[in-house]
Amino acid sequence: MGLLSYVASFLPEVPWSPWGSVDSFLQGLVGACAVSVLYTLMKVHLYIMCLNDPERQKKAAQLSSSSRLRDLLHLLLLTFIYSLLGPRVGALVVLEFSLRAVSMILSLHKQGSRSSQLFLLCQFSLGCGVTCSLDYLHEGAPHRTWNLLLAVGLSGLIVWQTRRMCRHVAAMYQLHSSKRYCGVCLSLLASWHDIPAVLWRALRVAFLVSDLAAVAVINRDFLSTAEAVRFWTPLTICYTLLVIYMQEEQHQNPTEQMAYQTVFVRMGGLLILMMTVGRWADILHIFISLIGELWCLMHAGVMLDVCREEDYAERLSTARKVSKPRNLRPETTLEE
Repeated sequence: MGLLSYVASFLPEVPWSPWGSVDSFLQGLVGACAVSVLYTLMKVHLYIMCLNDPERQKKAAQLSSSSRLRDLLHLLLLTFIYSLLGPRVGALVVLEFSLRAVSMILSLHKQGSRSSQLFLLCQFSLGCGVTCSLDYLHEGAPHRTWNLLLAVGLSGLIVWQTRRMCRHVAAMYQLHSSKRYCGVCLSLLASWHDIPAVLWRALRVAFLVSDLAAVAVINRDFLSTAEAVRFWTPLTICYTLLVIYMQEEQHQNPTEQMAYQTVFVRMGGLLILMMTVGRWADILHIFISLIGELWCLMHAGVMLDVCREEDYAERLSTARKVSKPRNLRPETTLEE
């Protein structure tokens, strides 16, 4: 018995309570639904954008070809991953992405451009933030399971409506927008440009709440201030180095290989950090989060290609606008 207890102390904690397993599954399902809604709305936006561009008709055809079985597999796999992922590592993923997103937004704001890839790169982090927030907000709640069931019902209804709209747009948008007799397609015809702005406001609120919950989830495991300092000091150094690395990558035109390379670098940094100041369960959860990140990138492959082309075109237009006044200065001086 002593040997078994010693070996079990190195294994990750498993919620043996049936109610604990149910709660973890429900939290993971809500997080997966949040990712699905974000993915579907961005798909609608990019599909309409490609339809309006004659050079991207092939991309529009690829975006319209969706499989219900694949979408269901995506939802179930993310639910399973979020159910196994511990709130501690989920909180670390949320904080790391929040710092990286703030750095990227500030850097792009100085250049006068924006990045539509950020909506797709934050998919897995959004699900981690939702599950982490639910874990913190429902901690010690007397009717936790019933509250999570209500959240699953509401999020499932939103997922069903957004996917229904996405299938309708993929099949009927071209016809209905030209004939102008469908309310859904007419509303999208007038306001499809506003979808990123609406998503940006929703994501800003979601990550603000999840960041506060992530800090609280991490700090609840420390018994003293000294333990917290021993954990937060290397974490801050690790995140600072990651942010510097991401800033160097932003100056180049991002590619698909670079996106996967960034995931491995980020997860490798968290792995080294957890091997230093973490637990054995955290190391296992980092590998689980790596699988989730890679799966989200693979699932949104076509959409990421469209976003890269759009961001690259916008950077070129911004660079041309900046370079025009410099070329005109010598001419004005000669005329004078």
